[in-house]
Amino acid sequence: MTSLEGRVIIVTGGGRGIGREHSKFLASHGAKVVINDLGGGTDGSGNSAEAAQSVVDEILNDGGEAVANYDSVTEFSGAENIINSAVEAFGDLHGVVNNAGILRDHMLVSMTEDDFDSVIGVHLKGTFAVSHFAAKYFRDQAKSGNIKQRTIVNTSSAAGLHGNVGQTNYSAAKAGIAAMTIVHSQELERYGVRVNCIAPIARTRLTLQTPGLNQVMRKSIFDPGNISPLVGYLSADGCQFNGQVFSVYGGSVGIYQGWSIAEEVSNETLWTLDELTQSIEQLPRFVPVHSQLVAIVKAASS
Repeated sequence: MTSLEGRVIIVTGGGRGIGREHSKFLASHGAKVVINDLGGGTDGSGNSAEAAQSVVDEILNDGGEAVANYDSVTEFSGAENIINSAVEAFGDLHGVVNNAGILRDHMLVSMTEDDFDSVIGVHLKGTFAVSHFAAKYFRDQAKSGNIKQRTIVNTSSAAGLHGNVGQTNYSAAKAGIAAMTIVHSQELERYGVRVNCIAPIARTRLTLQTPGLNQVMRKSIFDPGNISPLVGYLSADGCQFNGQVFSVYGGSVGIYQGWSIAEEVSNETLWTLDELTQSIEQLPRFVPVHSQLVAIVKAASS
């Protein structure tokens, strides 16, 4: 039986969109939530305390427990402070939901260095930085005998797992997060920490500004509230999954098989160029995958 009751959980980017839904869902099931949100724009510019504090106020008004944090996940000092704020407010930390993100979409020939660095910084470095300091805390607690089930839930995307035109920076970051999940799950299992990853499709400030998706994303299947039950399950005491990446949208939850070899050619000796050319051309030019992006196409036509 899984339970969120009394668990202290950080949600980065928890003031808006999917993060807001995560924060409210976790609190409604008894978790004590630290809502981290810099309060910036979709491109990462600016900051405001309003986003995080408004969700805290909602949770408190509903009888839950929550505090706000406004640090940037891209800075090591900020990431460390996010972890410390949870321990200071609630005396412990049981889980982290890495959800913070921005978009700066451009085609490869138009993308600037700052566009690339900024998106990688928030998504990939931000996930690493917060996970790094959470892992240090989890390790220290395990070594001191404070053994509890602790969790990290990361956020990838269909763009990271399947690619998407105009999103070199975002896709690279999200692919890296999925890979990082697997590594961290292997490293932290000894301390009783489970690390999993979700790849959601949902209506957010980011997806609404993606060309061609604005109207599609307004359908109920893409309500961001559909994502949070899976995050709640993966964050709960009693969940047994570790090192997995899950697809989630609407009422559907799937588990990814990861990179796998569909077909191969082989040779008993070192390939010559002619031999390899003759053999490799027997491989299919296209290997079909069960892609989340198909869900968007179906939703658009329904």
